[in-house]
Amino acid sequence: MQSVAKATVGGSLGWIGTGRMGGAMAARLLSAGFDLAVYNRTREKTAPLAADGAVVVDAVCDLGRRDVVFITVASSDDLLGVLQGDRGLLGGDSVPTVVVDCSTVSQEASATARALAEARGAAFLAAPVSGNPKVARAGRLTMAVSGPKDVFDATYPYLTTVAREAAYVGSGDVARLVKLCHNLLLGVVIQSLVEVTVLAEKGGVRRSDLLAFLNDSVMGSMFTGYKTPALVNLDFAPTFTTRLLHKDFDLGLDAARLLEAPMPVAALVRELLQGAIGEGIGDLDFAALLQLTARGAGLDLHSEEAAVSDGLSAPPRAVEAADGHGSGTADEGRGRAAMDQGRPERV
Repeated sequence: MQSVAKATVGGSLGWIGTGRMGGAMAARLLSAGFDLAVYNRTREKTAPLAADGAVVVDAVCDLGRRDVVFITVASSDDLLGVLQGDRGLLGGDSVPTVVVDCSTVSQEASATARALAEARGAAFLAAPVSGNPKVARAGRLTMAVSGPKDVFDATYPYLTTVAREAAYVGSGDVARLVKLCHNLLLGVVIQSLVEVTVLAEKGGVRRSDLLAFLNDSVMGSMFTGYKTPALVNLDFAPTFTTRLLHKDFDLGLDAARLLEAPMPVAALVRELLQGAIGEGIGDLDFAALLQLTARGAGLDLHSEEAAVSDGLSAPPRAVEAADGHGSGTADEGRGRAAMDQGRPERV
């Protein structure tokens, strides 16, 4: 295994996968002033990052000389695909010191990816995130991380530039299970939320009024807040599609069967997601489950065209910059100060 020391201070970074989510996450590293090179199968999707100073490479293997490389891809097969082969990240003469995978994939695929990395002397962190591109741009992602603790500590300043916080959850690939548990809860919560929203509207309550009340109650959360505009104004442009949530439910329920943990409510929601895909809304945002539920209730939905908050517009808590004078962004203050100290900062 390579020494992770050079990944701690002023290292060079790489990013594979610059779609909606990956692009928003990678942009945070650029805005904090880090040296970043990027690759995407569809090169045009790297253009916004290139405009902000990222180096665009022609092949995944061109990132092999980078100290730390992040990956955000759509599936288990995609993860293994970008790692393997002569043109893969681990296929060249040089490989990164650390590979950080932020995708939502199976534990089995993650274990295979870890073994491939370690066979080439690279450390591997599983680091799936909670949030969507809008949450990423607002600096409010959270991250569950598993793998070698010393590697987590070394890369913590990078992780907490991408995300608001990175929680170390253990060794190996247990972060994958944590993320699947998160997404199972996500699906159950959105289904419950759209059901009560339809119930209230059918009884004469405007969606905006119900959600304003819920968001200000003990049941409100960052999630209910940032989904409010979609539910009120029926804007289902995808941040996370119904089809992708269905994929994660399959992975999560596979894990539940393997661990012999009954999940009757999640199993029912999985079938509702399957029905939504069959109804043609698989490629819309998963908040479009509202449409399916309303249809079952005989309710004709219309946009309220209301100006409602998504709860993300308030700036994150101010953090004093590394120079102690409060200058610079919160991200720069957190990341640079931690690097200057040579250890992970806990906020």
